[in-house]
Amino acid sequence: MQTLPLFKDYDIEIPKTEGIKYTGSKLKLLPHILKLAKKVEAHTILDAFSGTTRVSQAFAKLGYQVISNDLAIWSKVFGQCYLLNQKQPSEYQELIDHLNNLPPKDGWFTENYGGNPNHGCAIQADGLKKPWQVHNTRKLDAIREEIETLQLSTVDKAVALTSLILALDQVDNTLGHFVSYLKNWSPRSYKTLQLEVPNVFISSKPNQVFCQDIFELIPEISVDLAYLDPPYGSNNEKMPPSRVRYASYYHLWKTICLYDQPHLFGKAKRRQDTSDKLAGSVFEEFRCNENGRFLAVEAIEKLIQKVPAHWVILSYSSGGRATAEELNAVLKRNGKVLDVINLDYKKNVMASMKWTNQWLQEVEKPNQEFVFLLEK
Repeated sequence: MQTLPLFKDYDIEIPKTEGIKYTGSKLKLLPHILKLAKKVEAHTILDAFSGTTRVSQAFAKLGYQVISNDLAIWSKVFGQCYLLNQKQPSEYQELIDHLNNLPPKDGWFTENYGGNPNHGCAIQADGLKKPWQVHNTRKLDAIREEIETLQLSTVDKAVALTSLILALDQVDNTLGHFVSYLKNWSPRSYKTLQLEVPNVFISSKPNQVFCQDIFELIPEISVDLAYLDPPYGSNNEKMPPSRVRYASYYHLWKTICLYDQPHLFGKAKRRQDTSDKLAGSVFEEFRCNENGRFLAVEAIEKLIQKVPAHWVILSYSSGGRATAEELNAVLKRNGKVLDVINLDYKKNVMASMKWTNQWLQEVEKPNQEFVFLLEK
């Protein structure tokens, strides 16, 4: 096995970031992603699957010029809020106070997602569990209508929507996503929805925010370093792919951003455009091509090859263990692995790998996350 030169450790002040409850959040990995980036001379960063934008926020706060991208519209809204903002937080207080003081009203969100207390039971007369109690969906209906009526600037509207989503995340009746809801009301669902000004900041560099398929975006940009955290999905072949698709998990954040009253289906009242047939992603595809190669790994290799960056930081979870050997081969074919960091989520232990192939031994253990620094 090849011995890798270990970098010296860098002391980095980890910026505070903000986000919602999110499956696959990189909050614990964030300090190590930042340290890997610090080891190379990067000034511009692509966060290709930005999700809650915590990684983008941290890079922007550290002075990098950030390009943030995700297919989810709510991620774009978060990006516009945190990365494009040019105002002090206090300048938004009047808007947030106005929204908080609106009289609650019945509307589309209350009709579909609001539930009565029912002595603690979230199952309603229609036989369905609900994600919020009705006193909060009535506030949601009033606030969301007013945000549209005010005809705010792009960033001001993004700040208002981000504030609304962050507040709803604090009073929900879920385990962190909207594919199913709890049978009994969670203690936080009894609280009253209260918006606050997001922790916005003014970036020193002109960041950009996109909501595109990554393969359509990369011909249009150029960066020093790309952070890739594609949705690998699950290696459980019995689990329908739709259950791990992020479009399904966070369909309500999309509806709140678009305010489009979509057609709904299923017990969770998901958007029609998050149905199994429509919500697929090549990065979650666990089928093989005619040559017996996993389509998801093929997509990762194509992305690494085409992304216009000298360095790549790639996240990988042991949940995709079936593809580990192929992923290792992809890394070796497309550059030099400069460093590998391993996080044991169960033990909450982080370690650097001393050997290029050591991660393949560690991946056999459950709850492992790896971050690779690759030089192309």
